[in-house]
Amino acid sequence: MAAVTRRRFDPEFRAGAVRIVKETGKPVAHVARDLGISPYTLHNWVQMDRLAEHYNGDGDRSGTLEETEQEELARLRREKAELAKQHAREKAAWEKERAELEDERDVLKRSVVLWVKEAMGR
Repeated sequence: MAAVTRRRFDPEFRAGAVRIVKETGKPVAHVARDLGISPYTLHNWVQMDRLAEHYNGDGDRSGTLEETEQEELARLRREKAELAKQHAREKAAWEKERAELEDERDVLKRSVVLWVKEAMGR
């Protein structure tokens, strides 16, 4: 089965697609079909645009993080990096164990074949 490549869309295309949805009032599915993209993809872009407007547009948020939010973000990024390292170590260990178990299984299969041949030959 051939691998599916992921299509990438430039920011201008995304912004244009979202603008069409907002200005025309057409359903996301219709606009997505007209543009030849997945409706789920366009829906995500519209949602991201709405969130960006919410945080940047009404003046409550300036788009910058407060000091406590920056500290929390830094802490979460460090935690994520550590978890990624831990996951990589565990995955390597699981892969090693899986390879050993597959080798053991293969040896046992060959042993059974030899045992059956020996038993049938007598």
